[in-house]
Amino acid sequence: MKGKMFKSAIAVALTASVVGVQSPGTAQAAEGDFELTIMHTNDTHANLDKVANRVTLVNQIRAEKPNNLLLDAGDVFSGTLYFNTFEGQADLPFMNLMKYDAMTFGNHEFDLGSGEEGHKSLGEFVGGADFPFVAANVDFSGDGIMAGYQEKVYTAEAENGQIYNGIIKEIDGEEVGIFGLTTAETTSISSPGAITFSDYIEAAQGAVDAFEAEGVNKIVALTHIGFDDSAEFDNDQLLAAAVEGIDVIVGGHTHVKLEKPFVFEGNTDPTVIVQANEYNKFLGQLDVTFNEEGVITSHTGKLHDVGAEGIVADPEAAELLKDYSAEVEEVKNESTGATAEVFLNGGRNEGGVRASETNLGNLITDGMLATAKTIDPNTVIAVQNGGGIRASIEQGDITVGEVLTTMPFGNALAIMNLKGSELKTALEHSVRLFPAENGGFLHVAGLEFSFDPAKAAGSRVTSVNVVNGNVKTPLDLNKSYKVATNTFTAKGGDGFESFGAAYKAGRVSEPGNIDYQMFIDYIAGLKTVEPKLENRISPVIPYTDVNMENWSAPYITDVYNRKLMTGKSNTSFAPQETLPRWQAVLILNRMLGIEIENAPASPFTDTKNLPGTLAKQIDAAYAAGIINGVSETKFNPRANISRAHFALILKRVYENVNGEYKVTDFADYSDYGKYDKEAITMLDKLGIVEGYNGKFRPGAFTSRAETAKMISIFAPYVQK
Repeated sequence: MKGKMFKSAIAVALTASVVGVQSPGTAQAAEGDFELTIMHTNDTHANLDKVANRVTLVNQIRAEKPNNLLLDAGDVFSGTLYFNTFEGQADLPFMNLMKYDAMTFGNHEFDLGSGEEGHKSLGEFVGGADFPFVAANVDFSGDGIMAGYQEKVYTAEAENGQIYNGIIKEIDGEEVGIFGLTTAETTSISSPGAITFSDYIEAAQGAVDAFEAEGVNKIVALTHIGFDDSAEFDNDQLLAAAVEGIDVIVGGHTHVKLEKPFVFEGNTDPTVIVQANEYNKFLGQLDVTFNEEGVITSHTGKLHDVGAEGIVADPEAAELLKDYSAEVEEVKNESTGATAEVFLNGGRNEGGVRASETNLGNLITDGMLATAKTIDPNTVIAVQNGGGIRASIEQGDITVGEVLTTMPFGNALAIMNLKGSELKTALEHSVRLFPAENGGFLHVAGLEFSFDPAKAAGSRVTSVNVVNGNVKTPLDLNKSYKVATNTFTAKGGDGFESFGAAYKAGRVSEPGNIDYQMFIDYIAGLKTVEPKLENRISPVIPYTDVNMENWSAPYITDVYNRKLMTGKSNTSFAPQETLPRWQAVLILNRMLGIEIENAPASPFTDTKNLPGTLAKQIDAAYAAGIINGVSETKFNPRANISRAHFALILKRVYENVNGEYKVTDFADYSDYGKYDKEAITMLDKLGIVEGYNGKFRPGAFTSRAETAKMISIFAPYVQK
């Protein structure tokens, strides 16, 4: 514990910093004080296109701040074609060029562990590093490849390409201790094999004790446990609360964008926590001042935008990148032979693959099931974990690069022999956290199920049907079913204990087909793909007037769970009622997340007396350029909106986010009349609307059910 006499003065300074008053970073340090700059990255996931900009930023900060560290909090592996092609070896030269001081392991560093070569690529990554790794709670001794790299000690004489519990760096005559932690959740969300993970609190306490025994009073935890991840496993805030003596936590795993450092002040001395978002978007910089007792007396922190205008790419790094980018571009641009008629939603957000049925999830599981049936015709169901779907696929020609970015892990096919009861248990596990995002959220083929989010986790699934064409049969809990998935999930990944038990019991076959290749083969056979929501996964909604067998049901369910549309009452959605103009504005503002509080007043005189925040909603939408009035001073908020007008508004919204949509040929409708042909064509080309016997019916009013369908399909285009 470090001098209590400093606590209240420090707390005042740090509290001011938390609420946005910057500590005087340029003020003269007191005698005996030590100023340190920590540059930090995390969850870069092989995003190397802008890596030369990061090199420039690192060099600039080093020139300005001679007392510095450069640290990475893990998950360099997995995510783009740079990883699929080079398995970490493309990232390493740039990390060596930047002279990283230390890195800890993220869960994705272990993704290749279940492959034939095990952790060979990870071993080559560690062995080739011109910096040491820190991992206080990771034991590599059970892995034949990795064991030789680890020395379970705390040392001031760390060697490059080796793994230590912690290291001591001397900077301008001062000693700084750095130790590493990796989430214990890795065992269920990656493929570490014989590599094990001990309790992070005990490991951290051991690290602090070891450093303090050596007289080191400035301690940095380099962690991949998440800023606010589930308390069931571990997170940085729980770490700060449980272990006194940690001055700085440089974190990763949850991809949090901490634009200003978070300060935990629940202990005698403060702990400053930082995290720099994801995908090489930012380089974090934390400037701290320590007093003689090793207590932080002031700090400032910020995230440097790696892609910001004006950054000149480092010439050496840019030249080095060419060796890798040329090969990546060649793979990226190769066509699969299939065309996406609609945007394929693999996003991470409300309505994304970790919380909802999506058209891409349906397409992937359809392909998996089709392949499994050629191997074992008795296979009737396929399931895919949402965490294994890493990106959306744009409309148009589907390239190999897009598929590999979407499915970067190279997971192999597994066919499980499960009791219906085991499958139902897995479905309960899949939706236990809903509506929160969850990498274990299952997408399904050959199956449909409903669940009630209002019920307790473990008791949410209300019905399950096995689907074969148009025939639906209730799941028999006592019957055995052949179910296809990937080997990661089959082995119990993401916490699927019933699957893991079947694997251990020898009820899983592993044909070895790789997920992305199955997908490519499947879509190439289809030539064109236009998957839809099909009510395969149906959270119970409160509306008694929605027929769950009707075409509109999956779309109403989707927009309700995305919080984009609500009912006319607590129990009525009123699907056949028309949509007034003010309701369209509410929906669009929610979809774009438009801030209404400080919106300037619009010129409309007929909106001022609307109830609640409606006037402000219209003001904000007008200021954002997504709506116009019927005249310069009239909006006519209660008038019903026509299909053509709604098309025009959606085109404005699309272009607000994506830039101009260029129309080369108009959709084949015979009744355009005076209406905007480009807007109607855009919705047709994007698969958002369909005509009726060659007519668009532009003047017809839009029903709430039609609106739900259009918004459900349209939202992923602008919520990426």
